[in-house]
Amino acid sequence: MQFFPHPKRMICKKLAAATALFLCAFFAGNVLAHTVSSLRNREALPTSASCDNWGLSFQQEGKPPVANATSDYLKQFQAHYIADTTDPVIYLTFDAGYENGNTAAILDALKKHHAPAAFFLVGNYLETSPELVKRMVAEGHTVGNHTWHHPDMSKIADQASFSEELSKLEQKYREVTGQTMKKYYRPPQGKYSEANLKMAKDMGYHTFFWSLAYVDWYENKQPTHEEAFKKLLGRIHPGAIVLLHSTSKTNGEILDELLTKWEEMGYRFGTLDELTGNA
Repeated sequence: MQFFPHPKRMICKKLAAATALFLCAFFAGNVLAHTVSSLRNREALPTSASCDNWGLSFQQEGKPPVANATSDYLKQFQAHYIADTTDPVIYLTFDAGYENGNTAAILDALKKHHAPAAFFLVGNYLETSPELVKRMVAEGHTVGNHTWHHPDMSKIADQASFSEELSKLEQKYREVTGQTMKKYYRPPQGKYSEANLKMAKDMGYHTFFWSLAYVDWYENKQPTHEEAFKKLLGRIHPGAIVLLHSTSKTNGEILDELLTKWEEMGYRFGTLDELTGNA
């Protein structure tokens, strides 16, 4: 004998299933909405150094960007990414991992405009291009520490290994120039941790991030002049620490004109010594 469920029971089961499905969708939707909201808030209001990749969000042309750590937070570690945003001053910095023929043109443009800059160098640069390093120093530029090997410093957990990356570069700089290197440090690729910031401070270093940069580091995929000017003119702001790469052919070609345009906008060029109060 075959039994069939009572029609009312079938209706109840269907209603129960539909109700359960609705509740699942409702709660899942709320969870998703909450997650999206949290991510948006995190992007809009970054205030700590919990993440290990330096990042910026440009929200209005000509205004300072929002970074993933505030100036007040970084101050406790002698770290900086921006200066006084009421002062029309720009701090020019260049990262130099190797030399490919563009630094001389960059130095020529800086000299023409009497614009001081800071060059953050790695071990390879000091070994292969000592004459350019000497020229940087002779023309009044600052040479900073970009580590010996250019590793991901956020993965270095002990002070001894961290110190070795910076100390070895200090020693080579002394051999090349006969001078003591300024205690100015830039984390390779902007990767850092709170522990790194503290280690650098314990060594007497100031850590420098940036408030303006653009994708200029791919040697075989250089931005056009128009692309460079659009980013570097549109996003410049008072107190900007500008990161450029001396390996960029575009930077070598446009720097004279770029500095002229920034001057026409009312900006002057400051030194990191002024920023840190060491001038």
